[in-house]
Amino acid sequence: MGDNSKKVLLKGNEAFATAAIRAGCRFYFGYPITPQNEVPEYMSRELSKVGGYFVQAESELAAINMAYGAAAAGGRVFISSSSPGIALMQEGISVISSADLPLVMMNVMRGGPGIGSIQPSQADYYQVTRGGGNGDYHIFVYAPASIQEAIEMIYNGYEIAEEYRNIVMIAADGMLGQMMEPVLLPEPRAAQTAEDVAAKKPWALTGHHDEREANAVKSLHLTQQELEVHLFEKEKMYEKAKEELQDWSELSMEDPEVVFVAFGSTSRIAAEAIEMLAEQGVRAGMIRPKTLWPFPDKAFKSLGDSVKRIISVELSLGQMIDDIRLATSDRWPISLINRTGGMLLSPEEITERTLAIMEGGL
Repeated sequence: MGDNSKKVLLKGNEAFATAAIRAGCRFYFGYPITPQNEVPEYMSRELSKVGGYFVQAESELAAINMAYGAAAAGGRVFISSSSPGIALMQEGISVISSADLPLVMMNVMRGGPGIGSIQPSQADYYQVTRGGGNGDYHIFVYAPASIQEAIEMIYNGYEIAEEYRNIVMIAADGMLGQMMEPVLLPEPRAAQTAEDVAAKKPWALTGHHDEREANAVKSLHLTQQELEVHLFEKEKMYEKAKEELQDWSELSMEDPEVVFVAFGSTSRIAAEAIEMLAEQGVRAGMIRPKTLWPFPDKAFKSLGDSVKRIISVELSLGQMIDDIRLATSDRWPISLINRTGGMLLSPEEITERTLAIMEGGL
């Protein structure tokens, strides 16, 4: 995080925007939607101070396509929205993925489906990990559990997006956008110059000036053979990402009999439940996915004989549980503790439901 040693108190949404600017973002396109409105508000005020460009688009569809254009020209772009807005962007996300363009996105998740509610949720798991656009593609999805971690994921996300030429999405439940925490800010990166773009992004549409062949950024492949070759090449990149990008943390995993799997803010609540369960004589641990795609399958490879049950803890009807089953090949019984619709879990509820599961085998 650089050599800054003084923490500052920031609201989550403002911290997200600050991280993007310090990472070298100079283009933001967005449309207001709760609970991430402070992101475009902050960008509208601060981005021009560093020579950047803020555009409030007329809709989410316009915003994602503006982002497509700026990314194609080699710009570092940040775009943010919340669940229904991200749904509207799915066609553009598919096109940007097909065109092999780097982009960092923020989804401050709220309850759904449809307009749903403005309360925190994790029910976009399918949307962000499976994709709502057409065709064979993946985006890289990171799930922060704190504002500090979100800052780091956004800041490092640009390097990952540009290395793989792929979308990086930060999926933060609405609590993180609206809460405040003390954070350390990373050192500001200099904005990329035209020379930087020409050297590091030879594919970008920067004008060839009769010095190179003209570039083309496109999603259209007129023959099925051409498209198949393109997709097989992308699949090689996805396999590389699965090997290199899986990330997770562990808590109390020495010899647990119960293993929680939780991400985002929910993992912090589950961590308190682990302490409460210990007082009840139940050894519980937790695997916290930091990457939702690629899902951290490797985290489950070393689970020992002490494990009696895995419990997915989610603010949804149970979407991540599918990936847990795939990662474990159903080697252990898997249960679900959840709330949805914008409702939150408490450590007490997780504790009580875990004890009931262990007693009744639910």
